[in-house]
Amino acid sequence: MTPATDLAVSEEDRLRADLYNFLGLILARPADRMLLDQTAGLTGDDSDLGRAITTLAKLAKVTKPAAVESEYNRLFIGLGRGELLPYASYYLTGFLNEKPLALLRQDMNRLGLERAENVFEPEDNIASLMEMMGAVIVGRFGRTAALERQKEFFSRHIAPWAGHFFADLEGAKNSVFYAPVGTIGRAFIEIETEAFRLGS
Repeated sequence: MTPATDLAVSEEDRLRADLYNFLGLILARPADRMLLDQTAGLTGDDSDLGRAITTLAKLAKVTKPAAVESEYNRLFIGLGRGELLPYASYYLTGFLNEKPLALLRQDMNRLGLERAENVFEPEDNIASLMEMMGAVIVGRFGRTAALERQKEFFSRHIAPWAGHFFADLEGAKNSVFYAPVGTIGRAFIEIETEAFRLGS
């Protein structure tokens, strides 16, 4: 990896990081009343991404935290397991705790990222990866990362599987509130993939 440089963070990069952080937050645990209220205040434009944000905001206005928790549990926890397993290792190998997780841990160590002490699930879950990408962009755990380093992290740990996960979340039989979250994630990953391709 190339060394990080101390770069000023552009407004566009702050907005990218904010969206990564939002996806990480909304996928880490069931949305509480505060997050639902904040989500209800979002507005989107007429793009695919913007329309999905508008849909999610409308749902957040009429959805109760208990309903979100029930849906979240059916999707991600379930009895034994949820409808979806939101881990890079599972999507890329069919098993949990495989090579993608080991590679992520190596890169986390290089970037100075550490798993929070109160988090016990593998670090290659979608919520953690969204949060890490947001942190890499703005340098939350050190100096800001150059575009090349952002692209490297994205290409190694997010691009190979996150779009598939978000598409699965869109179409999951238990997805109601989380269906537009899937659309937002899928559209955003497509935008990021194209932007990194053009920027290379």
